[in-house]
Amino acid sequence: MPPLTPEPSLPASSSTPPARSRRRALAAWAAVLALVLLLVGVAGQWAARREANFQADSIRRAMEVHVLGLRDAAGKYGYLPFTAGMHPDVLAVLARPQDPTTRQRANHYIEEVNRLAGSDALYLTDPQGLTLAASNWATPQSFVGESYANRPYFLDARAGRRGLFYGVGQTTGEPGLFMSAPVRAEGGGGEVLGVVTVKVSLRQLHDAWAFVRDPILLTDARGIVFLSSMPDWMYQTTRPLSPADLAGIAHDQQYGARTRFTPLPWRVAHLDGSPGYLVRTTVGGKARRFLAVDEPLPDLGWTLTVMADHAEVTRARERTWMLGLLGAGVLLLGALYWRLRERRFAEQRDARRDLELRVRERTHELDQAHAFRKAMEDSLLVGMRARDLEGRIIYVNPAFCEMTGYGADELLGRLPPYPYWHPDDVTQHWSRYEDMMSGQPARSGFESRLRHRDGHEVITMVYTAQLIDADGRHSGWMSSVVDITEQKRAELRQRQNDEQLQHAQRLASLGEMASTLAHELNQPLMALSNFASAAKAFSQQGNPALLASSLDETVAQARRAAEIVRRIRGFVRQRTAGTEDCAVARLVTNALALLQGEMRERQARAEVRISRTLPPVRGDRVLLEQVLLNLLSNSLQAMQQATPPEQRVVEVEAELREGHVHIRIADRGPGIDAAIAEQVFAPFFTTKAGGLGLGLNICRTIVEAHRGRLSFADRPGGGTVFTLELEASA
Repeated sequence: MPPLTPEPSLPASSSTPPARSRRRALAAWAAVLALVLLLVGVAGQWAARREANFQADSIRRAMEVHVLGLRDAAGKYGYLPFTAGMHPDVLAVLARPQDPTTRQRANHYIEEVNRLAGSDALYLTDPQGLTLAASNWATPQSFVGESYANRPYFLDARAGRRGLFYGVGQTTGEPGLFMSAPVRAEGGGGEVLGVVTVKVSLRQLHDAWAFVRDPILLTDARGIVFLSSMPDWMYQTTRPLSPADLAGIAHDQQYGARTRFTPLPWRVAHLDGSPGYLVRTTVGGKARRFLAVDEPLPDLGWTLTVMADHAEVTRARERTWMLGLLGAGVLLLGALYWRLRERRFAEQRDARRDLELRVRERTHELDQAHAFRKAMEDSLLVGMRARDLEGRIIYVNPAFCEMTGYGADELLGRLPPYPYWHPDDVTQHWSRYEDMMSGQPARSGFESRLRHRDGHEVITMVYTAQLIDADGRHSGWMSSVVDITEQKRAELRQRQNDEQLQHAQRLASLGEMASTLAHELNQPLMALSNFASAAKAFSQQGNPALLASSLDETVAQARRAAEIVRRIRGFVRQRTAGTEDCAVARLVTNALALLQGEMRERQARAEVRISRTLPPVRGDRVLLEQVLLNLLSNSLQAMQQATPPEQRVVEVEAELREGHVHIRIADRGPGIDAAIAEQVFAPFFTTKAGGLGLGLNICRTIVEAHRGRLSFADRPGGGTVFTLELEASA
């Protein structure tokens, strides 16, 4: 913090009155205080909004779980009435309801089906609603002889539809979900002979809700709460009931003898920009506020409401305000302290600066830690599995269930061998399990192959650590399971692609070297043949001078051929030293040297315009020469057919532009047809007879590996220009 410069003293006649100066100082402090309070208020609102969004996300995730539980409870026994209604004993008792033997067989059959299915009750009624047979026929609360003609589920099934109804039993007084299906004559057609109904208790689901921290409730189509984690809210309504609704409830005896349904003790307020609404109520004598979200279940005719304690939003806002005010207070006190001490002890300015810096760093660390924890909780996709000291599974998260294909209810309580162990790796799984139980889990993690429920393999990385309870005791083992199947497949594909690319590159290089060697040796071999024939003729003529001259030329051409072979062999055998500074002119010269024979044969020439001040490029010299050799050879071949010999010129230019060296190779051939321009760099695409179609593809791969770019364009006046762009060496 820079030192304060003392204000120059003014003459008494021009000085500001002390009262006016104090007023200005107070106004400045008031403005600063107002700004600080505004910022703290905005920060509090932001924290409250963020906490509210987090609560809404949590409610949606919890709602998905509860909706699955409800649909499972409703659909688990939906098949039972229809299946039981097709049994011959059921059809027989409907045909002969007065026959005691027939009714007894039906009672025994329905009792056995109900026992095996695990439902609460299963019973058969005739078309008038009179119960003919029931699973509880031998109990004091038997349904046999009771009439349920007033029940909506009976009326729906009597009309040929499936029935679904939740209410209090007329006979037992116990609530439950009633599902019914019509019984028809054999073949499934014709009139309805009777109705089969199954009663399922939702007591297990209700008992599970008792352990939920925040309220959950289920309302019927009329808005009556018939299932709730809050007992005081049972059989209260979310909206007023009409006389028609009350008459229907009384007629159906849906909730037994109950005829009065008071409104829920709620005060509801809708929130802007939020999917839910705010509920103010009293729980246990204390005023509470909840964020509530409704989820309609049209197929069941119900509405699921899940709530979360809205006090967390208020606490988040208050915490932010407290931190903001604390920080503002610290800054204010620090400023006052600095102002007072600056006048007396200038040497303490550095200490105050360090204190303020530590406060800011600590506040930043707290914000970072909170943001990190929030992000980790929101993005956790790793499978988690907890086991007790006996190896029994006591916890699995949804990610682990999705990874193995087994539900939590199928895994909890299981001892090894677990159903997801891969049958080919059972020995390895046992070994890992025994290491864990002996207190020596692999701390660095290990790779494990699992078998998904549908049969496919899942490759995972498993990390195991001790599970410590709240008292600091070792209570089991917690494992993090990461699915690396796609990573393994990607590594395999990458290895295969690399092998194919290397193979293709070797083929292309072999073809290029063979073509170069053929072009280079063609002329020396032809000259050897001519001079040998001349020497033979001069020998027969007895002309020793011309004979010696022909033999000398023969020796010279043989040496030339040997030099060509040596140069080509050296190019093939050379080993790259890795990345180095490469002079562009030298790269072009080496490539053209290998093409001299081909250029003479094709009656072509090269024009090279490269400045000596051009900086070198950084790269693999051998690979870059191979790229230039391929591009120059393509240019020569392009001019062979339609370009006259005097115009067969390959132009090679290079320049520095924005830190990159641009090497242009231009020919005067027919150019590249626009119809195939997009396929030029595609692997195995070629317009040459017998070509492999790998040259340009490999060239582009080499250039891109050097962080460069290879492109082409039409040459003005005809032909094609290939541009090789590489980074200049620093």
